[in-house]
Amino acid sequence: MLLLARRSSLRFADRFLCLGNAAGAGSWSSVGAVTGREVFSIDAVGGVLGGWVVGSGAPVLLLHGGPGLSFSYLDDLAVELAADFRVASFQQRGLEPSTLSGPFSVGQAVDDAVSVLDGLQWERALVVGHSWGGHLALRVAAAHPERLLGALAVDPIGVVGDGGMAAFDAEIVARTPKGARERARELDDRALAGEGTAEESLESLRLVWPAYFADPENVPAMRASVEAYCGIVGEMTAGMDRVAAELARGAVPYGIVAGAASPIPWGQAARASAELSSRSFLDVVPGAGHIVWLEAPGRVRAALRRLTEDSATM
Repeated sequence: MLLLARRSSLRFADRFLCLGNAAGAGSWSSVGAVTGREVFSIDAVGGVLGGWVVGSGAPVLLLHGGPGLSFSYLDDLAVELAADFRVASFQQRGLEPSTLSGPFSVGQAVDDAVSVLDGLQWERALVVGHSWGGHLALRVAAAHPERLLGALAVDPIGVVGDGGMAAFDAEIVARTPKGARERARELDDRALAGEGTAEESLESLRLVWPAYFADPENVPAMRASVEAYCGIVGEMTAGMDRVAAELARGAVPYGIVAGAASPIPWGQAARASAELSSRSFLDVVPGAGHIVWLEAPGRVRAALRRLTEDSATM
């Protein structure tokens, strides 16, 4: 499936590299409201990056999935973590309250994360990312180890080989019912032929979105930036050997939490990435899909506590 036609080598679920592929009207239905948060706006290339901070304790920067997804779906995770940490969440470029303009690239996404750390005057912080955001967190750890206390990637695309993307593609296809799968392929073919529309792109995304969940009957709506997705997703695998080599040096401790029922293959994506370093750990959560904190409340918080404890003893 395709948000916008890019290249014929990226077919069907290859477009769905991370959570942010799902788009639609409305926003995530959060269980818990984030109260007492302080809003911020930080200067960045081409505009500003908007977000908020809540809680007290060691600083934690949240990185949402996508690329291009609305950051509001992390609200429940922020509530969970804010009991123990000072949590900052921001919208990556492509959607308000951040700049709608590019550049949309992996490198710029890394730079934007550092810009937020600078704007918050956090010399060092923990970073927690989900899906594409988990992949981004590992890239930030590799590129700027001096800025991080540790990194936690939640059900990410990995940084070894293809990060598990080929198997992810196959699993998304297998989980999608036949009728929806055939319609999705029809829309994908139209997009590749240059005949697709933005509305059809969103339709195609919605057709496969339930495949991300352990319970496909209980699926929330999303909104996403098509431009951000298309600008970043095609280069996600670029430079992964360098990222893996940097993580293997052990400069930054990190952990990976994976949903055992997620379509992202935790063996290829999570385990392979965790095994790069002696300063890492892997937690596979039984019965959880891609949105681990909703299907296993408290598990991500426990992993972050473990990361901080492990960091203190290393």
